[in-house]
Amino acid sequence: MNFTTTMLMQWIADIMLPFVRISALLVVMIGFSGKGVPKRVKALLALSIALLISPTIPSSGFNELFSLAGFLVVIQQILIGVAIGFISQIFLNTFVMAGQTIAIQSGLGFATLVDPVNGINTAAIGQFYVILATLIFWAVDGHLMMIKMIALSFEAMPVNSGWLGVDKIYKVVEWGKWLFLATITIALTPIAAMLMVNLTFGIMTRAAPQLNIFSIGFPITQITGLLVVWVSLSVFMLHFNTIWESAANLMCDIAGCS
Repeated sequence: MNFTTTMLMQWIADIMLPFVRISALLVVMIGFSGKGVPKRVKALLALSIALLISPTIPSSGFNELFSLAGFLVVIQQILIGVAIGFISQIFLNTFVMAGQTIAIQSGLGFATLVDPVNGINTAAIGQFYVILATLIFWAVDGHLMMIKMIALSFEAMPVNSGWLGVDKIYKVVEWGKWLFLATITIALTPIAAMLMVNLTFGIMTRAAPQLNIFSIGFPITQITGLLVVWVSLSVFMLHFNTIWESAANLMCDIAGCS
């Protein structure tokens, strides 16, 4: 059997172009985008997935990798993978913002930890919410669902089929409103509870100005904040399912899977 240069380039393109789209997804996807995950692990995982799914997806017929057209096709694959993975980042940062909002209102914002994903200091409550949401994401096989979506996207949007539609990019931008809507929904109950506590201390200060409200109220506010966070965890899974269902539907819409 003779192997021509065209056949060899086509075989390489049928593996490398899906590899680029999958790599773009893993770079921004929950769990794999952290700085603690080595780049070699991401590359090896993306290559393994590309080798597994390449026999099941239709050939693009494009083999001009070392050309301007090849460069543009690579940019197309990166854009598709990043668009799908970026939705998961918005989903995760919802819990970061909710935790920071609760921490500020309850006086727990002084306790900070280094965020391993972003590399900045965030409130400990926010980090707790992020860790909890990430563990639930792994537990419900969210990572497998996203990998399945990127595999199905090669049928709806084959390699070299064109750029990602402007309407789909706008949907990703518009879905950013969930970052604020879901944050308010998650933090509304703790904020209302802390408002009642602060209002109570305000009435006490008005009735008895001799009380040192800072020495008394600050520790009570923190303890109450921890209790409110503990009680609100009972509905954490409900918020997770609601936000994740919306995120999954949007990712499926962009990937073109049903």
